[in-house]
Amino acid sequence: MASSPACTSESSRAADAPVEAVLPATAHATRDLIAILHLAYSGELAAGLAYRGHWKSLADSDERRRVREVEEEEWHHRVLVGVMLREMGESPRRIREARAWTIGRTLGLLCHVSGWLAPMYGAGKLESRNVREYEAAARHARDCGRREWVDCLLTMAEVEWEHEAYFRGRVLSHRLGRRLRLWPAPPPKATIRESFERDGEPRQDSRLAGGRT
Repeated sequence: MASSPACTSESSRAADAPVEAVLPATAHATRDLIAILHLAYSGELAAGLAYRGHWKSLADSDERRRVREVEEEEWHHRVLVGVMLREMGESPRRIREARAWTIGRTLGLLCHVSGWLAPMYGAGKLESRNVREYEAAARHARDCGRREWVDCLLTMAEVEWEHEAYFRGRVLSHRLGRRLRLWPAPPPKATIRESFERDGEPRQDSRLAGGRT
């Protein structure tokens, strides 16, 4: 016979409740921060390898220089994210790392045969998502007590914003690119910190924990 709801113990109800109902806000934020950092860490591996192939495929010297700078900035982000993961007692996930390496190498090779426009378009669309990812990570860092990481994460969001703006501009410089339906443009760069300051209360937002690779 099933137990009457009135006879269910508090501990039993807690055990049956969704995780979201029993974890404190800081635990939610910690979980979501770790998830985003893992995704970002492997995502930066894929991005760095892809950009390496991308700039090597370009004929224009200014484009080669700028995309190479983007590659270097992605590697720098990976180092910073790796430090955060280690401080949280986390290690890279081998399967995700292997998948990211494969994706990055494949994309880098495809840049040599896919033409000029497709890699520019794909890079811009990816960078747009990365801006939101690092913004979300900054909020989770604040909400779980890692305020010392907030400025670093917001700075990475700003750098990713600059990457997106560059690739958007390159796509729009192409006659076919101007006819394509582009990904949604992010808000102005200044709003990255402005929105963070406005959103001063801890919040739970795990929508971006399914990001990169």
